[in-house]
Amino acid sequence: MNFEFFIARRLVKGKESIGYVSRSIVRITTLGISLSLAVMIISVAVVTGFKNTISDKVIGFGGHIQIEYYDSNTSYETNPISANQHFLPQLKTLPGFDHIQVFGIKAGIMKFKDEIQFVVLKGVSSDFDWSFFKKNMVEGDVFSITDSVVTNKIIISKVIADMLKVKVGDDVAMYFLQEHARMRRFSISGIYETGLEELDSKLILGDLRHVRKLNNWDSTQISGFEVIIKDIENLDKMTNDVERIASLNLQPDGSALRTTNIKEKYPQLFDWLSLVNMNVWVIMLLMLVVAGFNMISGLMILILERTKMIGLLSSLGARSISIRKIFIYQSGFMALKGLFWGNLFGIGVCFIQYQFHIVKLNQSTYFLNSVPINFNILYFVLLNIGTLLAVLLMLVIPSMVISRIRPDTTLRYN
Repeated sequence: MNFEFFIARRLVKGKESIGYVSRSIVRITTLGISLSLAVMIISVAVVTGFKNTISDKVIGFGGHIQIEYYDSNTSYETNPISANQHFLPQLKTLPGFDHIQVFGIKAGIMKFKDEIQFVVLKGVSSDFDWSFFKKNMVEGDVFSITDSVVTNKIIISKVIADMLKVKVGDDVAMYFLQEHARMRRFSISGIYETGLEELDSKLILGDLRHVRKLNNWDSTQISGFEVIIKDIENLDKMTNDVERIASLNLQPDGSALRTTNIKEKYPQLFDWLSLVNMNVWVIMLLMLVVAGFNMISGLMILILERTKMIGLLSSLGARSISIRKIFIYQSGFMALKGLFWGNLFGIGVCFIQYQFHIVKLNQSTYFLNSVPINFNILYFVLLNIGTLLAVLLMLVIPSMVISRIRPDTTLRYN
């Protein structure tokens, strides 16, 4: 054990520190670091929770990437493409690929007794991943799709259910305005709620074969593909890869396919999340500055109070850099203690919110009914390491004041 570390530990834990004013300063400095780290932990957990939860909700409605017919049509009447694409095997070999599913859409008007509502029927097939909607079911359940029998069951949102005053098990009529108006009867299998009212107020899910029959499509035609990837952080790269494989190949009729990702489809949501992300970086920077200045002021007081010790060590031949190390080590002990209590408080608050949802939100504004929390150990570890390094680096310059303390002066007046 080097003597700098030994002396620093004695100053922190030994009887030598009893009775000094610095003990109060150490406590205040430790408290400042604790609160700064706790605020950063809570901020990161909340913001990443927002980002992940809202992203998952939007992705649940349409996957990460969509492949559709290439045209300028923005209505709900889509041109069909074939479900039998030659590029599908190559697409499934992409690193980061998770799942692909087909869909078809058809707009219509749903009616129950005297209530009517514009809705969009999204037809899905047996390859559809129901995990998102199962997680957001508030009543009933999803329906199963088999190859042999067309099901008349649908799931609708709570928003639509409240508008039409329907419940699980009710039969509803849906009218499709075409050259000749057509009507279909469906049975409500389940009711979901995501909080994204823009999507909840329109989307219902049913059997893809209904969409095909209403559009006079054959058994291989669909509106498009939804590609689900493993990590949204790779969305831009995966979009480029999918576009390279799918969109640059012409269809047999000479048409092309268009590739869009979820950020391009709902830019306002992801722009809002980016803005929230920026706020967290500002908060973290401010908290680091607060923690750093706390440590700097604490170190200066420790140095001024220990001038006699500094003078004695200098007269005994200790180099200035060695004496500086003593105070850096001592500050490190203080910082570690602050980090411990900061982790305990910050993670504790996050855990309570995660388990009991104490802090509520206005769902119509924030798309969530309570503040979400994301527990990511890597983020917490990086915050601790970054805070400790930043604080210790800030102490290098103020510790240089030790080299200006003259042993003869300090010993003469002490």
